Amino acid sequence: MFQLIDLHTHSIFSDGDLIPSELAQRAYAAGYKTLAITDHADYSNLDFILPRIIKVCLKITEKGKILALPGVELTHIDPSDISSLANDARKLGAKIVLVHGETLIEPVPPGTNLAAINAAVDILAHPGLITEEEVKLAAEKGVYLEITTRRGHAFSNGHVAQIARKFKARLVLNNDAHTPGDFVGSKMATNIARGAGLTDEEIAAMFENSQKLVQRACV
Repeated sequence: MFQLIDLHTHSIFSDGDLIPSELAQRAYAAGYKTLAITDHADYSNLDFILPRIIKVCLKITEKGKILALPGVELTHIDPSDISSLANDARKLGAKIVLVHGETLIEPVPPGTNLAAINAAVDILAHPGLITEEEVKLAAEKGVYLEITTRRGHAFSNGHVAQIARKFKARLVLNNDAHTPGDFVGSKMATNIARGAGLTDEEIAAMFENSQKLVQRACV
């Protein structure tokens, strides 16, 4: 049985409803063993939120109920700034770096997906109608593509799953949690993955990918 892991969540440090400790408690109560707190960031707030996220993740983790990893989701920034901001985030201590991909429901700058992949971030979140060329490059660079449970962003899950299969790109499933009810649990997570067209074997591999990312982050 796979461990429930969510590597894309938001607290009051961006647009989430919950303080980090409650976010972690809600995740724990829903059966999650690990979460990453990855609030939205750009040049205006990166150096403000990351030290605080790191501090609270250490406090949460030391209690022993759930592993909390500090991270960021670089969001709605010019593609030319993604690489430098990702480097800054890692220097500041981010263990998981996401980029807010070209979702169908928001005006994300064109070129964001490609810039994120070229920057070799950990996860390209909800990448929308990502191209074959971009997915092939993600597979080569080891950038994980997200299958999401979040409404709206999930519209392109089937496309992402299909094209990832074609080029053997690695997938992870995240909730993109902002509110108390966003941690879906194992049954719904599995059903959403099946709804995206993934087989049970592919779903198992996807959850193993999350574990591999956690292991890498903890080195």
